[in-house]
Amino acid sequence: MSAVSRQTGNIPPGVISSSPLIESGPNYINYISGMRLSHSIAAGIMLACASGQLDAQAACVKHDAPNEDIGAQLSRFRRVPMGPATAGLTTREKQLVQKLVDASRFVESIYWRQSDLAGLALYKGLAGCASTSDNNIRRFLEINGSRYDLLNENKPFIGKDPYPPGRESFPKDITQKEIDDYVAAHPDKKADIYNPLTVIKRQGSDLVAIPYHVAYREWLVPAAKALRDAADLSADKAFANYLRLRADALLTDDYYASDVAWVKLENPKFDIIFAPYETYLDDFLGVKTSYGAAVLVRNESESQKLAKFVQYVPDIQKSLPLEDIDKPSKEGRKAPMEVMDTPFRAGDIRHGYQAVADNLPNDPRIHEELGSKRIFFKNFMDARVNYVVLPIAKLLMRPDQASMASMDGYLSMVVMHEISHGIGPAFSRTAKGKVDIPEALGPIQSALEEAKADVVGMYALDYLMTRGALPKARSRDYYASYVAGIFRTVRFGVAEAHGRGQMMEFNYLTEKGAIVREASGRYAIDFTKIPSAIASVAKELLEIEATGDRARAEAWFNKYDQMPETLKAALAKASSVPVDIEPVSAFADQIK
Repeated sequence: MSAVSRQTGNIPPGVISSSPLIESGPNYINYISGMRLSHSIAAGIMLACASGQLDAQAACVKHDAPNEDIGAQLSRFRRVPMGPATAGLTTREKQLVQKLVDASRFVESIYWRQSDLAGLALYKGLAGCASTSDNNIRRFLEINGSRYDLLNENKPFIGKDPYPPGRESFPKDITQKEIDDYVAAHPDKKADIYNPLTVIKRQGSDLVAIPYHVAYREWLVPAAKALRDAADLSADKAFANYLRLRADALLTDDYYASDVAWVKLENPKFDIIFAPYETYLDDFLGVKTSYGAAVLVRNESESQKLAKFVQYVPDIQKSLPLEDIDKPSKEGRKAPMEVMDTPFRAGDIRHGYQAVADNLPNDPRIHEELGSKRIFFKNFMDARVNYVVLPIAKLLMRPDQASMASMDGYLSMVVMHEISHGIGPAFSRTAKGKVDIPEALGPIQSALEEAKADVVGMYALDYLMTRGALPKARSRDYYASYVAGIFRTVRFGVAEAHGRGQMMEFNYLTEKGAIVREASGRYAIDFTKIPSAIASVAKELLEIEATGDRARAEAWFNKYDQMPETLKAALAKASSVPVDIEPVSAFADQIK
């Protein structure tokens, strides 16, 4: 496909990247006009960003005053150092880890261009600033991965540009009607428009879908080289093969073979998440994926503890309250679980909500044919539980139940959450036939899928306790840890998928009497009601995914996703507890 033509204005040849996503001339100035930068300053930032020459020695860029108290917002995050995880490694293994980090840095560079080009310009422009206020703005840009405050419904914390639901994957002023009308007039283009791995640009009256491997080639080529260099350093032949296949995939957008090789890895000492997997940046169509990376070093002792869960995945799938046609068999499917320390993360795994686990890949073909991989980030899990989950439980829950929440209970809940991402329907059965679930449900799918994984995970824990696979005596610990996790997550608000999902869960469970606000203002769990309430909402969400009923999904969330004033007041009293961690890697940034 041909790329969108670009106006270059007076910019010298060779300065602008060959990527069609690097806007040029007046177009790029428009991106940062919301910050009221002068034309000369904006042009200077543009040129330096495009050529990769803006560094810590650059002049400090002028900018608008922030729209929020940035210092106050930063105080809501707990800075946590994440060590290099290289203790006990050989020199060659340390070199391998470094190459994986090098490759991941290019993912970081791509992610910013998917998320917020003007935010990237400002982030780079502040690199040479000395004032505390400027450094705080830069730090908050890094936390959010953009100029939009995740904790404040994605409102801009600096500048005037409103939040664009499609971020940089679509023209800023595009509407759903324009997409619908265009697809109706050009049905042969629908697959390209809805392809998770394309960027949509206007070319006259036409809409052009640019493949990721074309749009981001400038960063994907060196990333692929770094992965191949890492493969040459690996003593694990299977892991080396995966790295080479993934390097090839970056330059073709065909991830199938490398995903298969990745899921088939057996107990790797080193691993890496490296792909555009998640759709969290796309609040427009809900289908465009963003790049993410995580360098992983195996925690062997913790990994062995999870082996017991794998054998039950096929039985849990069979037990789900769904028609058989919507429960593809998991017999013989792989469900590897890895507990890993994570010294470096990039892209959508790094910014915003700090994940403690992942279930990947998301390709439904892989799920049906092979299975999926569950990865648990041990150092991030420890930080979340110790600094956020347990402290907030002590402030919001009745004391006797708050004491039931624990690291082990929370880990068990997270394990089942990740398992539940890989079970249930693989596709939606609609009037138009079999459709990928994200396409069928649209932007609501991200929040719905996270909520589904939560409640199906708790449903599965109850199933395992009933089967005797887990001790029934621990049930209250599991439910208390789950509810403590809800209080942690809803503080992100409904602009974030996990926060919106758990806000819905809280309101539904409250409606059913499973969570009760007592006269003291603390919350208590009714342990006699919560199992059936969870089973009920699990059935609802599974059926929505199975049928692809977007209207039903939107109506459900519209009913249940608003935060009650009583909960707002309770959370306000817990302001001493950080909302999330802010990981500080031992490996420095090098955004290109």
